[in-house]
Amino acid sequence: MKFFIIGDKDTVTGFSLVGIEGAVVHSRADTLRELKQALTDKDIGIILITERVAREIRSTIDQLLSQRKCTLILQIPDLNGPLQERRSVEEFVISALGVKV
Repeated sequence: MKFFIIGDKDTVTGFSLVGIEGAVVHSRADTLRELKQALTDKDIGIILITERVAREIRSTIDQLLSQRKCTLILQIPDLNGPLQERRSVEEFVISALGVKV
């Protein structure tokens, strides 16, 4: 199982230094194309996508997350840090379980 990163140049370059392949994207169309291509690669088990890039294709990612069963799509902060409007993992768990962990 391989990881694949989709994001800005700095983030993709950083991940490439530890052996994770990826794609630098500059537009919504680039992002959709790279995501579609990554989803067709049976060796890729986890797709990392920066939050700022994911924000551009939010509805597509939400739809995929509700349908897909094999490839995990994780949204990560880029070098500028997390987006303010994104909830933390702890907040997701609290809202899902109703219990603070």
